[in-house]
Amino acid sequence: MLLQPERYQREWRELEEEFQQLQETHKVYRQKLEELNNLQAACSSSIRKQKRKLKDLKYSLQRCKHKSSPEESDLIQQINTQIKDRQNIFFDMEAYLPKRNGFAYKDEYEKFKLYLTIILLLGAVACRFILHYRVTDEVFNFLLVWYYCTLTIRESILINNGSRIKGWWVSHHYVSTFLSGVMLTWPDGLMYQMFRNQFLAFSIFQSCVQFLQYYYQSGCLYRLCALGKRNHLDLTVEGFQSWMWRGLTFLLPFLFFGHFWQLYNAITLFELSRHTECKEWQVFVLALTFLLLFLGNFLTTLKVVHTKLQKNEDEMKKL
Repeated sequence: MLLQPERYQREWRELEEEFQQLQETHKVYRQKLEELNNLQAACSSSIRKQKRKLKDLKYSLQRCKHKSSPEESDLIQQINTQIKDRQNIFFDMEAYLPKRNGFAYKDEYEKFKLYLTIILLLGAVACRFILHYRVTDEVFNFLLVWYYCTLTIRESILINNGSRIKGWWVSHHYVSTFLSGVMLTWPDGLMYQMFRNQFLAFSIFQSCVQFLQYYYQSGCLYRLCALGKRNHLDLTVEGFQSWMWRGLTFLLPFLFFGHFWQLYNAITLFELSRHTECKEWQVFVLALTFLLLFLGNFLTTLKVVHTKLQKNEDEMKKL
């Protein structure tokens, strides 16, 4: 038994030496990687510059071709052939250069959400308080349809590349796309005008909450990725997930208020569908869709909160 501590110390010294060597190797690796990235960026930039100039030259030659002499036409043809050969060479070069990776695409996705959230917020405010026209409402609703359609496509690409978003939050944008599409087809009339201001006010609140969520979730993801606890391809979502626990007392009331506003929208629309002058099918369909959004958002958020609280209780009992 007396030999055991000595053996452990010897193994620890060996591990420490290997670790020091690993650190040095990793340092050299990072330096070489940075050099490689700089070379790749320089090559990609030069290729783009060359391709742009070749495109301009080809366009200029095309314009001169109709007014050129036979000798000049032959020269133009030779240059066009060389341009085509050069483009094939660029294609071979680009095969050895990295394509736009998932991290860059994920960053673009997050920026897209942020910028469109701001645009939608400004659009909802303008429609609610300044532009009282049906055509501007249609533009706003069309923008919502395009926004959610684009999100579903981009999320599918990121999920295929390893992003861990699943469950209701994947379906949420599909339902939102459908809801925005129905709003877009809802004709102007008494029922529409009775719900218009409520919907625009809800859109303003929703954009504000999404803006808060973006900065809150981005901070959480950055911290957890730095600690190695989250995937760098993980996304911000329009709801609460287990990794969003720190600082949640600030954000959670806004989320639940938004969920119950969706329920209020559903109740309002159900009442409008029973109105004697209601003839539009969109009213009842929108009521069902808002109810589905409320149930999905509320129950999912409640489930995650319950699971997290239960997990915290179990950890406290172990202590």
